[in-house]
Amino acid sequence: MDSRRSDAPASMPLAVKILVAGGFGVGKTTLVGSVSEIQPLRTEELLTERGVGVDDLAGVESKHTTTVAMDFGRITLREDLVLYLFGTPGQDRFWFMWDELALGALGAVVLADTRRLADCFPSVDYFERRRVPFVIAVNCFDDAVGYRPEEVAGALALGPDVPVVLCDARRRDSGRDVLITLVEHVLRITTRTPV
Repeated sequence: MDSRRSDAPASMPLAVKILVAGGFGVGKTTLVGSVSEIQPLRTEELLTERGVGVDDLAGVESKHTTTVAMDFGRITLREDLVLYLFGTPGQDRFWFMWDELALGALGAVVLADTRRLADCFPSVDYFERRRVPFVIAVNCFDDAVGYRPEEVAGALALGPDVPVVLCDARRRDSGRDVLITLVEHVLRITTRTPV
């Protein structure tokens, strides 16, 4: 016989926070939207004249909107385990929000665009300085030259333990695989025995 009371409140699910970061126009909003089980919260606004001379549109000239606060999505893995995804703004002028968004994060996905690889250096530096585990997910744009993950890792001067994966931020299964890689990476780091 089950000794639990049927009117007992259900336990609260474990909430896991993951950041999706990277340069301007790399696909953060797209990735969060493609994997979220809910309609994602987006704080996109039209690019305006205020960004002229401030925002670097090289390589993303057709982009007309930008995330000004964050993107938010959710994935329920089990009844007792929920992933919350927070897409960070990519432009320097919105970086003041990163510290708040990163608070309590399990880890981060740094999206990279090989056409503008240097744009992900600030994200990599941010997470390295704060010792937040991260993976690099190379968003394979149709018009970008393809590089192997080890070539990207070398170009970014990453340590051998930082995973680099290729992805298509538009595809749910690809985004899911990126998140699995991040969680596995975090588990490896946290279960290592000290030397």
